[in-house]
Amino acid sequence: MPSSLHKLSAVGLKSLPPGKHEDGGGLRFVRRKDGTTAWVFRFTIHGRRREMGLGPYPDVSLKAAREMATEYRQQAKRGIDPIAKREAEKREAIRNLHVVRDVAQDCFEARKAELKGDGTARRWFSPLEIHILPKLGKMPIAEVDQISVRDTLAPIWHEKAETARKAANRLNLVLKHAAALGLNVDLQAVDKARALLGKQRHEATSIPALPWQEVPGFYASLGQGITELALRLLILTGVRSAPIRHARPDQINLGARIWTIPAELVKSRKGATGDFRVPLTNEAIKVVEDALRHAGEVLFPGQRGKPISDMTMSKLMRDRGMEARPHGFRSSLRTWAEETGQPYEVAETVLGHVVGNSVERAYQRSDLIEKRRVLMAAWADHVTSKGQAEVVPISGVQG
Repeated sequence: MPSSLHKLSAVGLKSLPPGKHEDGGGLRFVRRKDGTTAWVFRFTIHGRRREMGLGPYPDVSLKAAREMATEYRQQAKRGIDPIAKREAEKREAIRNLHVVRDVAQDCFEARKAELKGDGTARRWFSPLEIHILPKLGKMPIAEVDQISVRDTLAPIWHEKAETARKAANRLNLVLKHAAALGLNVDLQAVDKARALLGKQRHEATSIPALPWQEVPGFYASLGQGITELALRLLILTGVRSAPIRHARPDQINLGARIWTIPAELVKSRKGATGDFRVPLTNEAIKVVEDALRHAGEVLFPGQRGKPISDMTMSKLMRDRGMEARPHGFRSSLRTWAEETGQPYEVAETVLGHVVGNSVERAYQRSDLIEKRRVLMAAWADHVTSKGQAEVVPISGVQG
C-alpha cells in the first residue's frame, strides 16, 4: 500500500488533538476545539480545488471514509465532479420518495376549489382510491410506466369500462400534477397503457327509461306519500334526483311559479354554471303544495328530517317490478319532445344541457324560461292525460 495513503489508524483517532489530520489521498480527519469531528475529502476538478464533507466520526468510520474517498477520487480522475454528482443523486432520490398516493392526494387538494362542495364527497378521488392506489399507491411516481398502469387497469378495463376510463383519466391528471411539481414522470404512461390494453369491449348501457307513452299511466298510479310526490315532481320537471331530494321550500317561489335550483346541485364543473330556474306548471304547483304539508327543512324529508336517500325512488319502482329508473324519465321527456316536434334548444335547456359552442353561448344569455314554461305545460298535459290528449308542437312559439 502506498505510504501516502492510510496514515491514520482506527485506534489512534480517538486521541488525536484538535486540528486537521491527513489520512492521504485527499482524505482528512478534522477535530474542532469543541470536540466535534468531521471527515473531509479534498480534490481537484477542472483545475479547481474543492472540499466535500463525508460525515462526522464515529458515525462514519475510518474504513467507510476511506471507501468513499476512493470512489470520489476515481470519479475526479474521470472528470466527474463528486459534489455535483452527489447533489444530483440526492435530488433524484428526493423525486423517487414522492409516492403515487401522496401526489394523488396533493393533486386532489389542488383541484378541490373547482369541484362541487369542494370535493367533500370525494367522488373525484374515489376512482383513484378504489382502483389505482391499492396497487400503485406506495410506488414512487417516477417509476410509474405503461406496464404498471396496464396491469392495474386490466382487471376492470372491459368489465367496468366507464370506471376504468375515469380511473385512467384521474391517474393521467396526477402524473401531470407530478410533472408540475418538477418530478421526473412519464406523461405518456397512461396513453401507452391504453394502447397495450386495446379497445374496450364493454358497451355503455343507458339507464332504463319508461316509454313516454306509458308515463301517464305510471303517473296516475302514484299516491300522495313523500316518495311518490318526489317522483311526481321529478317527472313533471325533468330534473335529476339530487335537486329533487335536496329541494327546500325557500327555493320555490309559488307566486312567480319558479323553482330555483342552487348551482351546487346543478350537474357541472364548479363555477361553470349558475343557479338553474325551473318553470312550474299547474300540476307541479299542486305537487309542491301537497309536499309542503310534509316539509321541514327539505321539501321531501326522510328519516329525522333529512333528504330522502338516493335509492328511495328507485326502490319504489323496483318494488313494482319495473326495469325503468327515476333518471330515465329525463329520457322519456326528451324523446317525447323529439317525437312531438318541440324546439331542440328549448328541449335541451329543459334538461340543463349546454347548447351551442362557446361563441354561441357567449351571445345567448337567455335561459329560455318562458319557452320552457310552454313546453313543460305541454309535457304536464301529456303526463296527466293518460296518453289520451293530443300534444301540439310549440315550434311556432316566440320567446
